[in-house]
Amino acid sequence: MAERPFIVGNWKMNGTRSMLSEARAIDRASQRLMKVEVALAPPFTLIHAVHKEVQQIGVGAQDCHSVEEGAFTGDVSASMVLDAGAKFVILGHSERRQSHGEDNALVKAKAQTALNAGLRIILCCGESEQVRDAGDAESFVIDQIRASLPEISGNAGEVLTIAYEPIWAIGTGRTPTAEDIGSMHRAIRALLVELYGEETSAAVRILYGGSVNPGNAAELLAADEVGGALVGGASLTAESFLGIVLAAADLPSDG
Repeated sequence: MAERPFIVGNWKMNGTRSMLSEARAIDRASQRLMKVEVALAPPFTLIHAVHKEVQQIGVGAQDCHSVEEGAFTGDVSASMVLDAGAKFVILGHSERRQSHGEDNALVKAKAQTALNAGLRIILCCGESEQVRDAGDAESFVIDQIRASLPEISGNAGEVLTIAYEPIWAIGTGRTPTAEDIGSMHRAIRALLVELYGEETSAAVRILYGGSVNPGNAAELLAADEVGGALVGGASLTAESFLGIVLAAADLPSDG
């Protein structure tokens, strides 16, 4: 792992101002855990409030539109979330792909717009149970990433994170083995090396997302080529989320 583990909490459609106390608690604890990079992606309505409350952790958005401005009622642009205090955006999450019909081309367009606005991107990928059972998981995920990646003119390691989230492990209580995760992350790493070269690709962290909790975090984070975690429900309270951050902090350092 070339950099500090990156632990990102995705609050999804959860959170009002009453949850700012959880963000503050996560931030204060993270100031003592500098071996880990910690971030939260609250709903749009809380980005600015969380940004104002925290000092150490990063703040991001859960989505953005594919164009910068226009007659798109209810949508939020990349420049808007940047203005609110977000420094990154999660794109291509399985819930967006499934519930909102987002395909690879749309995810790519959103990612390009986000990069152009000055945001870092966390690009999500992952396969269904049917794809995995058919033995096509790795080829499906690699093709999905290829078709979703934007053009990156600078150093990919500075702007890109990949998050692998097997769809069948999200919210189901089912979790792939460390061997399954390591195999997929190695395949993703090989793709990154192909696209960006050995040195640059080494700085692109590959997160695991899918039913990560304090009880399984240590095992999942120790899997090969896992550079952190994208955490859903377990990020909604400081107590639960910090258990995952502590597991990341306890990982042995390279060398």
